[in-house]
Amino acid sequence: MPLLQTKSIDELIKTSEEPSHRLKKTLGPWSLAFLGVGIVIGSGIFTVTGTAASGKLKDPGLLQATVLDLALHGRAAAASLGRPGAGPALIVSFGLVLIACLFAGLCFAELASMIPIAGSTYTYAYAILGEIFAWIIGWDLILEYAVANMSVAVGFSAYLQDLGDNIFGLHLPAAIAYPMFAAPGSPAGIYNLPALLITLAVTWILVRGVKESAATNTTMVIIKIAAIAIFSLGAMRAINTANWHPFAPNGLAGIVSGASIVFFTYIGFDAVSTAAEECGRPQRDLPFGIIATLIICTILYGSVTVVLTGIANWKTLDPNSSVAVALKNIGYNRLRVIVSAGALTGMISSLLVGQYGQARIWFAMSRDRLLPKMFGAVHPRFRTPYIGTWIAGLLVGLPSGLWDIDTFAELTNIGTLFAFIIVAASVIVLRRTQPERHRPFRAPLVPLIPALSIACCVLLMAGLPLLTWIRFFGWLMIGLAIYFLYGRNRTAPA
Repeated sequence: MPLLQTKSIDELIKTSEEPSHRLKKTLGPWSLAFLGVGIVIGSGIFTVTGTAASGKLKDPGLLQATVLDLALHGRAAAASLGRPGAGPALIVSFGLVLIACLFAGLCFAELASMIPIAGSTYTYAYAILGEIFAWIIGWDLILEYAVANMSVAVGFSAYLQDLGDNIFGLHLPAAIAYPMFAAPGSPAGIYNLPALLITLAVTWILVRGVKESAATNTTMVIIKIAAIAIFSLGAMRAINTANWHPFAPNGLAGIVSGASIVFFTYIGFDAVSTAAEECGRPQRDLPFGIIATLIICTILYGSVTVVLTGIANWKTLDPNSSVAVALKNIGYNRLRVIVSAGALTGMISSLLVGQYGQARIWFAMSRDRLLPKMFGAVHPRFRTPYIGTWIAGLLVGLPSGLWDIDTFAELTNIGTLFAFIIVAASVIVLRRTQPERHRPFRAPLVPLIPALSIACCVLLMAGLPLLTWIRFFGWLMIGLAIYFLYGRNRTAPA
């Protein structure tokens, strides 16, 4: 069937080597690992941990009820629950997410080493499942990267204002400091200008070249790891163990709901695979970069979560700048300055890698004629997809000034979980259809590991609210309409 037509892996690799589409190969294993850490350790650990621990109990309603609650409690009860928080059991939520990401990471490592092409999940789907699946996942990845980066930009603005308040006592006018469509109880303005400006600045860096971007990212990653270590060690003496009781105030529903939110903090290790064409030895370095990212981030997340829920009651954690506000409330203002500066640096690096990944997805889709040719245009000097990078910067920067962080985070989560399911399914299918193909890295226990990855992703998706599901399916319907009206006509055989 034309909709299920695939591209051979060998053909994809050959196309990527054409001079007009060739990207510079400048990244090594540790550069890839730092790219992964750069996007994973971003706004999530400094922001959405507050929402995940405290929940959204003040905003009940059927559309805000999770699919899991609807299944367990029924429509009427679920509508009255809102979004239960994980409480101190947030560390368990992180553990659940880690397991899901480890399973997915092994699947990504196998496919990335076999298909070292820009495009990540989109390219894997095109080579294994067919064009219609490639378009769906590509369209999904556009949503994933865009809303994730918008969330990071909003988090950057919140921490920038906290730092300005703490050091200089400066306050931006509310009209240019807060979004128009803010969450209930949060300050609102007209437009969040800092969120737009930081996105445009990062876009400029990315257009200049991947080697320069990677060097900038590595420096910022070192700074934010240092900030996290300083927070964990410095605030440890303020831990009050009473804050850890009760440990799981909302039971399993709270833990799963918290996991579905903090999943946002692990998003990004898959962005390592989007750098495949700019990697010197992708067969060896890509699996290393993905797995190293997960190990480093798990250690950092565990320390922050234990300390944060120990120095503040879980019900009081702020959804936009949880770490900074918690330090402010216990009077650790000097430490708050260091952490806020590290958080800002972390968010810039996260935004840098996120925008990098998004532009590479568009680049791959343009090369396959599913998007206009301009998205695949390579700068003659910098050898970067510069037009697509600037368009991505504007499409992320402009909306980031209008909405709050939670809306973006939940849309990112469901899009990423869906992408992980496609990757796991692709590993199973390719093992059956091309068992003889050389695999520089082999995921163990196939099909068990991919099946477990799919099961974990489905469970986490069930912890997201009904409204997020509706928005997600709406986005997919728009994408399918564009595919049949535009993309399908350009790729159909004559």
